[in-house]
Amino acid sequence: MPQNQFQKMVYAFLTVFVTVHAYVFYSLYVVNGSALTALNGTTSVLDAINRQGGVYMCGRFVPIWCVVLVEFVFAYSLELIMGSPCSFKLACKAFDPRKTHPVLFETAIISATVSLMCPAMSFIAAFLYYPYYNGFDIFTLLANWLKLICLNLPFAFFSQLFLIQPLIRTVFKALFVRNPSLGGTAESHS
Repeated sequence: MPQNQFQKMVYAFLTVFVTVHAYVFYSLYVVNGSALTALNGTTSVLDAINRQGGVYMCGRFVPIWCVVLVEFVFAYSLELIMGSPCSFKLACKAFDPRKTHPVLFETAIISATVSLMCPAMSFIAAFLYYPYYNGFDIFTLLANWLKLICLNLPFAFFSQLFLIQPLIRTVFKALFVRNPSLGGTAESHS
């Protein structure tokens, strides 16, 4: 798919943009929704978040847009620095891209990306959403990190494999349509 550095950055931007919104929704509504509504005495997760003054992050309550922005910056940086380059190398160690069916090779890249990004972003989330009002303990941080990996890994794998990556590939192909007059295409590896 992406052929040059600009296209790789666009592909990563699109992926992270969709992914961060999906994970914030997943975390707030699916994982923590019942606790938030019970704690704040509401029937709606959004009402519960508004009643408590935002989402708890770094020892204070911040608006949801701030959570999305902070997570986007971390995820986009990690994707460009570690996720994309390392996942392609890991997939190449397992499969030869010239001899492997493209669907299988893309699945290997997605699996490698999830296996790298999920623990990294879960660690950042464990630090950002650590319950600082109880003081700081390294064992609590590590326990929260492991808990987040266990909660996020299945969602990360299946949402990336069956929803997010097919969507992003479709959008990317529409943005970088093949131009026959140039004799080129945006088709390659991600």
